[in-house]
Amino acid sequence: MALSSPSQADTLTVRLGYEPRDRGLFVVALTHRSAEGPNNERLEFLGDSVLNLLLSERLYREFPVATEGDLSRLRARLVSEEPLAEIAQDMQLGELLLLGSGELKTGGFRRQSILADAFEALCGALYLDGGLEAVRDKVMPLFEAKIAALPEPATLKDAKTRLQEYLQANGRPLPLYIVKRTSGEPHAQIFLVSCSVPHLHVETEGEGPSRRRAEQVAAQAALNALGNPS
Repeated sequence: MALSSPSQADTLTVRLGYEPRDRGLFVVALTHRSAEGPNNERLEFLGDSVLNLLLSERLYREFPVATEGDLSRLRARLVSEEPLAEIAQDMQLGELLLLGSGELKTGGFRRQSILADAFEALCGALYLDGGLEAVRDKVMPLFEAKIAALPEPATLKDAKTRLQEYLQANGRPLPLYIVKRTSGEPHAQIFLVSCSVPHLHVETEGEGPSRRRAEQVAAQAALNALGNPS
């Protein structure tokens, strides 16, 4: 964190096993906006798009029968702040970041948002320096364990969505949700909601701290009553 920028960039590219054409790109990728000079925000913007493209391609091939919605939900599991920060931590990226004095004092090199942004900026630098193949070669392997741990696509859908899709696929009317009762103090209410599927003679109830949560519980109960179709 106190090293010179060129030394930090050299350490990063060595860890990646990559020989850069323009080392300056990697200096910028490691420079947070709190530090002086050009920062990594523009590279982060570019790297985000590159990463989304390559992971979309990877998921498209990995899950050949997944729907567009399924693929979007799976990709969100990989490109959100937490998983990107975890990969950055595994790379010990935080210790290479160039931060302003304020961020250094508050431990910015450990902050998930800063680590995730720096990782995306690294992807942007790799893309500009070596093209899409450089990112595919050096970055995609870092996601293999997370891709292998992804759940089955259908399990990412909430209960209301799964119930709706099941009924639509079978030519049935959509379920009807009715708030039957609310109880408790205004700041801590409990909702009781019914979910009815009249044509299939199913009516269930669910409770929750919000109407939406209660509807989800009722929808899951309806799915269970229908044999829990996916």
